[in-house]
Parts: sequence; structure tokens; C-alpha cells
Amino acid sequence: MKAFIALLLMACLSLPVHAEGFITRLLNKPVPGGVAVVVLPEQDSAPRVRYQDQSVLVIREDNQRWIAIAGIPLTVKPGTEQLELDNGQKLAFSVGSREYPAQRITLKNQQHVTPDPAHLKRIQRELNEQIAAYKTFSPRQPSNLMLDRPVEGRLSSAFGLRRIFNGEERNPHSGLDFAAPSGTPIKSPAAGKVILTGDYFFNGQTVFVDHGQGLISMFCHLSSIGVKVGDELDRGEVLGKVGATGRATGPHLHWNVSLNNARVDPAIFIGAYMH
Repeated sequence: MKAFIALLLMACLSLPVHAEGFITRLLNKPVPGGVAVVVLPEQDSAPRVRYQDQSVLVIREDNQRWIAIAGIPLTVKPGTEQLELDNGQKLAFSVGSREYPAQRITLKNQQHVTPDPAHLKRIQRELNEQIAAYKTFSPRQPSNLMLDRPVEGRLSSAFGLRRIFNGEERNPHSGLDFAAPSGTPIKSPAAGKVILTGDYFFNGQTVFVDHGQGLISMFCHLSSIGVKVGDELDRGEVLGKVGATGRATGPHLHWNVSLNNARVDPAIFIGAYMH
């Protein structure tokens, strides 16, 4: 009997308390500029969750558990952060550290480094438009969280690089760059709705796509835009073509991914993340 009990205890100890699902294994990279996946209390309907006063994406993983998928801003310091449920309950998660290297870039147009007052007024107006788009939170469920690459091409500039333009440090690189020839078709990495298009001072020709629940893609430096605000896109549908408009040294696609209004590393969503 003692032997049987010992075997039973060993069997119980060998069972995982919680088996991680595919989405958790893919996305859980809790560092500044990364993603935290947090298991939520069980209930019949999806819990409502907020992080830094922004609504958070919640899905049912493997039909077994509710999980929150929260984007962590680059400005967050390593340590403990908290999600807040609509019932007031708080769930803590840990943020690790990640170092981002510097990138030095030479630009011919000095206005793209130190804009004059007239350009600064335009830049602020355009920034307000884009921030409003990033704050979009629609109830739709994302069609897929393992995102497709929007273009085929070499990853040329990583997310989070500390950028130094003509010797002056500016905001970190908020997306992922793909080296691709001008005119290369850009495809939506998941189904979504076009929520903003424009021709911006820094970003050039730009498209924002809402994939659902605060998951937003932004594509910029396009040579042409093939969609308009309100268009519903299928996964893989072409939305424009690669170019070099705005602050760009040559043809490439700059792709941002945003969660709960935090720009996060797109490499996480395409299985290309490297710590």
C-alpha cells in the first residue's frame, strides 16, 4: 500500500499544474516593448481587463482558460506590473529586462531631424491622428495571433533600436523594417478594418488596420495605398506597396504592432523574436 501511495504521489507531482497553450508560448515575452500573457480567473464570459488605464485583449485559449494579452510599453522598467479586472481584482506579472542597441542613421533632409516650427505644427497634428488610431479598441476577435509577414524580405532594422539621426538621438524604433524593393505588395497579416490612412511628414504614406481588441497594425513609407478608411480586409489581402516616402533612406516596409496602445516588437508575432 505504501508503495502504491508513493507511486500515486509521484504521478500527481509529474502532472503540470497548468499546461501552456500555443498562444502563450508564442507571445509571452514580458520585457519592455514585449508582451505579457496572464491567465485570468475562470468565469462564463470574457473578463474585462485594463493595464495602464487601457483595455486589454482577452481570448479563450485552447477552450480551457481566459488569458489577457497585454502590450508592455518600452518605457516600463523591469519589476512588477499589474492588470486590473473590472471587479477591482489585481493580477501581478513580472517584467524582465531587455537591452536595445543603438542605430546611427544619416539623413540628407535635416528637416527630418530638426523640423522648423511650421513642420512641427504639422507633425503634432499628424501625431494626434495616429495616437487616436492606436487607441482604437473594437470588440472583434482577432482572426489570428500568429501573424503573417506583411512582405517577404530580410528583416533590416529591429524593434527598439535607439536611433541617432545625424548625430542627434531621437525616439526608439517603434516597429520592424523589411528590406523589399519599391512596389512590393504589402499584405494584411490578419483580417481587419482600415481605420486610418494618410501621407505623413515622418511616416510618408501610411495605413492603420484594426485587427480587433486593441491589436493594431501600422504600415508606413508606402509608395502607394490601395485601400480606404472603412475597408474590411481579409487575411493576406493587399493594402498597398512598399516605397520610401517620409523619413526613409531607401525602399522598405516599416511595420508597427500595437497592443492596448503600446508599441510592441512585431517579431514576437511572426516567430522571429530574439532576446
